[in-house]
Amino acid sequence: MDETHVVTCMLRNRGEVLLLRRSEEVGSYSGQWGGVAGHAEGDPDALAREEIEEETGLLDDCTFVRSGDPFEVDDESLDKRWVVHPYLFDCASRDVRIDWETTEAEWVPPTEILRRETVPDLWTSYDRVAPTVESVVEDAEHGSAYISVRALEVLRDRAGTCAVRGGGGSGDGGSGDGDGGSSDWNELAALARDLLDARPSMAALGNRVNRAMADARGSGADPETVERAAIEGIERAYRVDEDATENAREEIADAAVLTLSRSGTVLDALRNAARVFVAESRPANEGVGVAEALAEGTDVTLHTDAATAHVLATEEIDYVVGGADSVLPSGDVVNKTGTRGTALAANREDVPVLVVTATDKVRTTDEPVLEDGSPNAVYDGDADLSVVNPTFDVTPAELVSGYVTERGILDRGGIGSVAEELEGLTGWQNESR
Repeated sequence: MDETHVVTCMLRNRGEVLLLRRSEEVGSYSGQWGGVAGHAEGDPDALAREEIEEETGLLDDCTFVRSGDPFEVDDESLDKRWVVHPYLFDCASRDVRIDWETTEAEWVPPTEILRRETVPDLWTSYDRVAPTVESVVEDAEHGSAYISVRALEVLRDRAGTCAVRGGGGSGDGGSGDGDGGSSDWNELAALARDLLDARPSMAALGNRVNRAMADARGSGADPETVERAAIEGIERAYRVDEDATENAREEIADAAVLTLSRSGTVLDALRNAARVFVAESRPANEGVGVAEALAEGTDVTLHTDAATAHVLATEEIDYVVGGADSVLPSGDVVNKTGTRGTALAANREDVPVLVVTATDKVRTTDEPVLEDGSPNAVYDGDADLSVVNPTFDVTPAELVSGYVTERGILDRGGIGSVAEELEGLTGWQNESR
């Protein structure tokens, strides 16, 4: 049996992946759906990127997320053993330019793989690079909006496999008979609780998982309804974050602003400002990446965290604009450490502080949940000393001028009303025990 190494690349956009239908001109699996794929003899990492460019033209819009462990697929009919190297890339565009190998290109929820005629073990390729509870726990690079969508993807994927297992579909990933109903719901409810426990500091994750489970509970409490609710929740998450961003863009248009840390919703809004001062945001220095991202087309000044009060005192700044990991019902804001000090300095200089956040980031309790970073990120020497590296701090509501959300600019009373509304989504937890 001949052995051939191949790459399979999953391109992800707004929670969906790109599937390509293979043409009659390819040497194998004509008419079947697959990811971006090709031979990988030599350097699979480089060849994965070559295939993305050749088959889709999207390489410049793609960001590497992870690769998965290779696996073998034996095809007796072709006398072939495929050694598959799976990859996942986030893609900022859907403008696919197909080549002769492809007849159709379609962006779909990954669980659609389970219900289509695909190349062998395509679901395994996806599953090897798909988000997991563990990857949600370990993600120290992205903000809560991004991570909350990954959590919904975990829930969606498990629900899809339960639905197919129970007879809700067919495909290369489905096998066996489910025992249906309550056992599937209990399995998914347990997974949802694991996701809630994964990052308890991230209100958006908890609220979005709670919303999906509450919606599913009210629509049948089976795998299909959980899968559908998670898919709808992913699209809703992108929509409300974009609406909050657009409201912030309008508020800070042509203004001079100061920001810190990295928030996707804030970053997109800042492109509409006339001038942006960015604190470096140690120890991870994510502010440097924000400054670099804004540098083309925006007047950007990068400064040290220690210089923030000085910059606010000596520069003409219209707003401090920050994101939120979560907002307490009282209006207090949990965000990257340094936010509290920045808000205090801004208050001293009469500079308004705007928090850009979807309402999904409002917590239902006033007890903040904080995280600590690795001590080694601050000091890895040999001296006998203690290190404090808090990831988040709490900014009192009285320092915040307004909360820019998808619903417009809210005050503290509006935040309290949102908290009461979100509390109503938690009932499924008690009903499922």
